[in-house]
Amino acid sequence: MFGRLRWLTVLLPVLLVGAIELVSDSVLDEVFPLPLDALLVVVVVGILACAFSTIAFRRIDTLAGALASKNAELEARNASARALHRVSVAITALAGLDEILRAVVDQARSLLGADVAILLLNEPDGSVACRAANGPAEAIHPAGNLAGEDIARFVEPSYAVARLAAPLQRGGTTIGLLAVSAAAERNFGVDDVETLASLASQAAVALENARLQGRLRELAVVAERERIGREMHDGLAQVLGYVNTKSQAVEHLLAAGRVEEAQAQLDELADAARSVYVDVREAILGLRSPIAADGLVAALEAYVGPYATASKLAVSLDVSPEARRVELSPEVEIQAFRVLQEALTNVRKHSGAGRVDVRAAVRDGALVLSVTDDGRGLETPPASPGDWPHYGLVAMRERAEAAGATLALLGPPGGGTEVRLALPLRPGAGVPASGAA
Repeated sequence: MFGRLRWLTVLLPVLLVGAIELVSDSVLDEVFPLPLDALLVVVVVGILACAFSTIAFRRIDTLAGALASKNAELEARNASARALHRVSVAITALAGLDEILRAVVDQARSLLGADVAILLLNEPDGSVACRAANGPAEAIHPAGNLAGEDIARFVEPSYAVARLAAPLQRGGTTIGLLAVSAAAERNFGVDDVETLASLASQAAVALENARLQGRLRELAVVAERERIGREMHDGLAQVLGYVNTKSQAVEHLLAAGRVEEAQAQLDELADAARSVYVDVREAILGLRSPIAADGLVAALEAYVGPYATASKLAVSLDVSPEARRVELSPEVEIQAFRVLQEALTNVRKHSGAGRVDVRAAVRDGALVLSVTDDGRGLETPPASPGDWPHYGLVAMRERAEAAGATLALLGPPGGGTEVRLALPLRPGAGVPASGAA
């Protein structure tokens, strides 16, 4: 269609000029002698040229206007996209949920040029609460003491003449509302709707992330309680059961007048009491030794001294320079610390060792932590962690799996036992991914 019109605009003037020239040479020469016939031809051609150029220029102006409008629309969309990208980057740098929601309403008001921006959340009891807002103080009623639905309950009517809202959704369920309003009549365009919807999606993601983080913390507390319960069952509960049995034996022996045998049982009871005292002290020490800001190595350095005093063992701690520079997440550091703590407890209780060496080094892209003793060792080291019978070792294995690490129980040359924990390092964890010890 447009191709035919283009050829027509070329051929039609040519045909008209040819026709005028033909008429000039055949008819006009008899009526209008030279130079009148030439002047007439020039006038007619000039009129036709003006007519065709007017039509062409109008079409060009129309196309130029449409192109300029499209360019302006694209520029506005690009500006909105750049602004949303900046908002996303800024939001990811914020730690608290309240900060993120405030940033969302601030940007909603700024990007859409609104007078008020407000974020509402649905409460468990079915009510609606204002979680964040931006605008003049007299325009916003955080308690929602106005009549109406949703935004009308929280924004002064004079500031809500024009309104636009986008739902916050989680898994198809609406959990809240992000809205903007203006004090004057205005029409919000498609770009405004898309911008507000994008900001609402970011707020919904932040809310869902906060919910999941809270759930993970709850599950971590439950898991930690279960582990502590298992460890107490393996240590304290069994020793207390042993103490109860010995106490009953002492009562029967004394009642039978067998004093010397009762004395022997009391000596064993005293040994058991000392053992459980040390266990309790170690448990309290472990619970009171969280990973501080200085990290895992500093926590180990703070732990081995009191451990050596309580266990009467010679303890050495060797940390390579590369291992000192490693940066781990707090969750991984806590799990690694608990594994080493349990390994040291096992050395004291079961190995019969006189010395224990704790080492930390970087090998093959992993932080390798080991506890090696010179005790009686293992008759047959388990082929896999699943074959470990001891309850404390099972807890160690679970902690290692929670940290994404591998755990090995070895019988080093010369006797003794080595517990080795390997934590894979991500690039940027403080050392090269293929560091060497």
